[in-house]
Amino acid sequence: MVITVIGGGNIGTQFAVHCAAKGHTVRILTSSPEVFEKHLMTVDENGIPFLEGDIDFASDDPEKALSGADAVFVTFPSNLMKKAADYVYAFCGKDTLIGVVPGNGGSECAFRRCIERGNTFFCIERVPAVARLVKKGSTVRSVGYRAELHAAALPASESERCAAFVSGIFGIPCKAAPSMLGLTMTPSNPVLHTTRLMTIFRSYRDGTVYERLPLFYEEWDDESSELLFLCDDEVQKICRALPMFDLSGVKPLKEHYESPTPHQLTEKIRSIKAFRGLGTPSVRTDGGFIPDLHSRYFTADFSYGLSAIVQIAHFAGADVPNLESVLRWYEGIRIEKDGFRYEDYGIRSREDFLAFYSL
Repeated sequence: MVITVIGGGNIGTQFAVHCAAKGHTVRILTSSPEVFEKHLMTVDENGIPFLEGDIDFASDDPEKALSGADAVFVTFPSNLMKKAADYVYAFCGKDTLIGVVPGNGGSECAFRRCIERGNTFFCIERVPAVARLVKKGSTVRSVGYRAELHAAALPASESERCAAFVSGIFGIPCKAAPSMLGLTMTPSNPVLHTTRLMTIFRSYRDGTVYERLPLFYEEWDDESSELLFLCDDEVQKICRALPMFDLSGVKPLKEHYESPTPHQLTEKIRSIKAFRGLGTPSVRTDGGFIPDLHSRYFTADFSYGLSAIVQIAHFAGADVPNLESVLRWYEGIRIEKDGFRYEDYGIRSREDFLAFYSL
């Protein structure tokens, strides 16, 4: 197949290597094509290569990168998803398979025009492994591969086919998730990252400088876990308020991390090998550090991931004071004012919402 990967960052490079290693013709749409080498590789935690392949080309020209593509993997952050959708609609045909990872943040709405003209659209629930660039345009470190992936499609009848496609690329079993809404509701980064950031920066105001910031995961604390538990419970409340959808795949984070108490969750997150050494998103300034409000942890996980979940709660009629409190906290410090709104895609009522996710 001819596969175009939109995005040349951590995840995009990881996907490009896996697709090329399977013998597909791979193109990368990136803002910095000049740094890309033809030969790409993934390495393990010790820097030892374990997968490699040659791409066809990297380009910043969307028409060149997308024309004739059989499949597209979109790895752009959520705030660039509409731009990616516009590119795909303009330069791909209705038979092009469109996939997005990860599957939260309402990306399915950005691709609504493509879905309505006949494209099959799918999301992968979570990234296959933690990816970090070693050398941009050449090498990516991939660690902590999942034992199983989940994917869902619109129309839903295509979910099995899309799951098989993903499994073939990564060599990991991929199951068809019960519904696309379940992937949008998955409380991974939209709850995991946002509750941690609020706990760390709760007292932040313009002009606040921190002498030191904790490692994001290795120094996770019980306060973060307690807030996460409250928000995680509210996600489950939303699921119960939408019995017309099979949301059984929206696993509580306490279950995902096999941690029934907040303290056990703290110890679990601190111990995860793939998370080691990852700092809190911040910018060095005079006297210390300030939060990096341009980081994807903020711009994607609050304005898109968490915002989508809170809007779904409103459609469902579920009371979610903790999720709303976390989102309001971010609204008070945010810099970038864009964000996900269902109404921007013609979904303004409960009836509109139910109809879209029932495709």
